[in-house]
Formats: sequence, C-alpha cells, structure tokens
Amino acid sequence: MPELPEVETSRRGIEPFLVRKTVTKVVVRERQLRWPVPRALDRELPGQCINAVSRRAKYILIDTDTATAILHLGMSGHVSIVDTGTPAGVHDHVDIELDSGVALRLRDPRRFGSLHWSRRPMQHKLIKHLGPEPLGPDFSGDYLYERSRGRKLAVKQFIMDAAVVVGVGNIYASESLFLAGIHPTRPAGRISRERYLLLARAIVNVLDRAIDAGGTTLRDFYGGDGQSGYFQQQLDVYGRADEDCNRCGDTIRSKVIGQRNTFYCVNCQR
Repeated sequence: MPELPEVETSRRGIEPFLVRKTVTKVVVRERQLRWPVPRALDRELPGQCINAVSRRAKYILIDTDTATAILHLGMSGHVSIVDTGTPAGVHDHVDIELDSGVALRLRDPRRFGSLHWSRRPMQHKLIKHLGPEPLGPDFSGDYLYERSRGRKLAVKQFIMDAAVVVGVGNIYASESLFLAGIHPTRPAGRISRERYLLLARAIVNVLDRAIDAGGTTLRDFYGGDGQSGYFQQQLDVYGRADEDCNRCGDTIRSKVIGQRNTFYCVNCQR
C-alpha cells in the first residue's frame, strides 16, 4: 500500500502539470471504487482552474476555487500524466483532462482507492480526525510522549495510529524504531520522554530520506512520473528477516504485531 513518501512522491510528480491549468473534462470509466465517485465531480470540476496540489496524510488534494478533489490511492492505485486521448487500460478508471492537452489518470487494479469532491476538505469525514503530519510543526517527541501516557499497546501500533500521527505506515515504522533503538513490542506508555525524542527524530529522518529516494517500490507502486522509488535499497530491517543486521551483524527477526509483519534487531533495539 502506498505510504506517505509514495503519496508525496506522486504529488510532487503531478503538481507541475496541474497547477494553474483548467479542467476541461472528467472521464469516469468505473465509478465504483472503494466509495462511488460522486457525480458532482464530473459536473462541477470541468471549467475550474487548479490552484494547488497538496497532501494531507495519504490523501492528495487538488484544490480549485469552489471545491477540492480528494484522492486516495488505496492498495495498488497510482496516478500518471498522459496525453489526452491516450487509450485507457482496463484498470484506468478516471481521467481529469486539462486545457494543456494532458490528463491526470488514475489507475487502480484493486479499486480500493477513492476520489471525493468536497467544499470543506479539512472537515471531510476521512480527514477531520487525523493526527498531525510527521513532517509538520505540530509533531515532536514531546507530543508522542504525552499522547502515549497510559497506553499499553505496542509502540509500533501506537505510531502507526493515524489519530496519533499520520503516514507512519508499516515499512517506515519498522525502520524508524530500528533507527531509534526501540523494540517494536515495548508498551507505548512505558517509553521515556528522552526515547520519544529520539523516535520522533528517527521518523522524520526516515520519511525525509524515503521521499528523497522517491519512495519504496513494493509490488505495484511507482511515482507520478512513472519512475520506481529507490528507498528499498536503504532499508535496514524491513523485509530482511534472517539476514544480518547492518549495524551489529546479529540476525534480523520478524514478528506479527497488530496483524502486520514487523522486522527488528533484538540486539540493537531494546
């Protein structure tokens, strides 16, 4: 599933083609995604100039004067820029055509993605209860420490909770905990403030490096420019069960935590 770095990479890839362009047509070939694509999108988006392409958590926000298209890539979706009239494949479900002669195309083989149209995007039901952005000013080790008090669940599940902080998915949670030297099964409420300061810095470090590398290519993901991400070449623990730890040489272990495979080094993480 595309995580925050993959979504940010996609956003950056499509932004130059969309901003200050006018939508001429919306083509919906398959309306039934995770939720039905609203007909108001087809009716109201044409004629609108796109003012900005931003991101909130794993949602790409395409802003116009009247409303915002909210796009989620789901499990296997991706966006690309194609010339208007380019033949569509069987999984190419939506085109947003622009006056520049190109179109934003949503491809989603599993149809777990979604596309919404909202006049108040920050109050949309999928967005309004989300926690702070990990790369924003409201996220810190002090914040994590305060939110974790009294919590008994594993710290990995805690930092993957989108109500606590958005965008720290399975890959980047494992990598951040390794960088901070924290065992993923430790109860969130029993970790000190000092260690949460380390963890917050590790989360920012890992996400920044992943974005710089264009994300992590796992199965279906590639960015808005059609290029694969390369962060998988920098992974210290994720997907490396039974391999040697890059730091100490011990064996990387795996364990299911919260129904997700988790990778860690028992020697480096306490």
